[in-house]
Amino acid sequence: MTDIQFEECISRMAQGDKDGLRMIYEEYIGYIYAVVLDVLKNKENAEDISADFFIKLWSVASSYKPGNGHRAWMVRIARNMAIDFLRKHRRMELSDKMEDAGESAEGESYGHSIYGGDNTSQVEDEVISDLSLQEALSMLNDNEREVIQLKIVADMTFKEIAQLLNTPMGTITWRYQNAIKKLRRCGYE
Repeated sequence: MTDIQFEECISRMAQGDKDGLRMIYEEYIGYIYAVVLDVLKNKENAEDISADFFIKLWSVASSYKPGNGHRAWMVRIARNMAIDFLRKHRRMELSDKMEDAGESAEGESYGHSIYGGDNTSQVEDEVISDLSLQEALSMLNDNEREVIQLKIVADMTFKEIAQLLNTPMGTITWRYQNAIKKLRRCGYE
């Protein structure tokens, strides 16, 4: 689907025409599912979030700004939905782990099991790891973060990214290299 076709469909959606949504759905359901699955690593959750994506797309149709590439816009929405899902469920898992760690202590200090293991340190390590990745990604500028997302999450080639963003391929590879250098300084490969 070209940008012009997408813009026609999205403007029809903004006016309440469900055929516009149907056309976008048929064209992009596999693509959105792949993006979400890459983030979640779980087929069932990816199916749910992909379905929710198109519901959200219907509600945000009027906010689409033509000219920035519709695929990148949709990837950003889908990826953010998947990340929000992970954050919500990770918080629930960490909360459950903290409770389990406290319950298994049975009279000992909080976080130490009767078997001598330190359950809280594992939970703390997970939290710190998540926070340090967020901090590392926040060091990237918007352009670098977008290239990283499209390259790693959407598994696009530099050529596809350059076409999608209407930017020279040399600029895309330069942004990618800068982003990777910044992430490596934070300890990420």
